[in-house]
Amino acid sequence: MSVPIPGKSSWPELMGVQATLAATAIAHDRPDVAVEVLPPGAPIIPDYNPERVRVFIDDNSLVAKIPVIG
Repeated sequence: MSVPIPGKSSWPELMGVQATLAATAIAHDRPDVAVEVLPPGAPIIPDYNPERVRVFIDDNSLVAKIPVIG
């Protein structure tokens, strides 16, 4: 596991933004984390990973939940 880089841990400003734009913004802010874009109903494992940001989107590919580290 790598040492976390201090920085943003949530992106409330990305609510309602198109998924690819949101993923790009997160990757720019935190190049040390993996960004996962998840469509509605996607199966997930409810674990915490400090090196990941999950971007939950709606049927229109818009961010439906505030992306956070974990």
